[in-house]
Amino acid sequence: MGTGWGEPPLTEQGAAQLKAWRTTTRSPGATRALGRLLGKVAKPQTSVCLIGDLGAGKTTFVQGLAEGLGISGPVTSPTFTIVSEYQGRLPLYHADVYRLGEAAAEEPLGLEEYFEGNGVAVVEWAEWVEPLLPDDRLTIRIERAGEANARVVEMAASGPRHRALLREVIRRWSDWQSTPRQQP
Repeated sequence: MGTGWGEPPLTEQGAAQLKAWRTTTRSPGATRALGRLLGKVAKPQTSVCLIGDLGAGKTTFVQGLAEGLGISGPVTSPTFTIVSEYQGRLPLYHADVYRLGEAAAEEPLGLEEYFEGNGVAVVEWAEWVEPLLPDDRLTIRIERAGEANARVVEMAASGPRHRALLREVIRRWSDWQSTPRQQP
């Protein structure tokens, strides 16, 4: 199922059963726009788990998400601080466990507090802390596509809250695709 560039929108029945979705962004600006859209529809206790190689666009996506939450100012990857906090419509807790590597799950990071809080918790390199992740979450994999700046973005929702969130992201992305001059 898809509603990416040039693909037909999902039917209402298809969207209701949706657990995963895939689209392609053609530029860093479009990747950021997809993140912005998620930020606009995010609710308290939104948990976003980002997976992708170095330079895939994870931080670009988070910068857009922060914009969607109304956060102004620079948002950078918190590689050395592990977690950065930003205030907007909802708080954004941005974790990056890259520096800890595959041993990150063994570290006392306190990620559970962020997942259970009233904000949006985002973890880059989430695959390294899999045992610490909440069951109800949105997992986003970002990979380079064939074109220089193109990215394949796959979103998988587990749990009812994040499936509803994913449906809203898809609906708004599809609307934005039909009128690309508007900002999501």
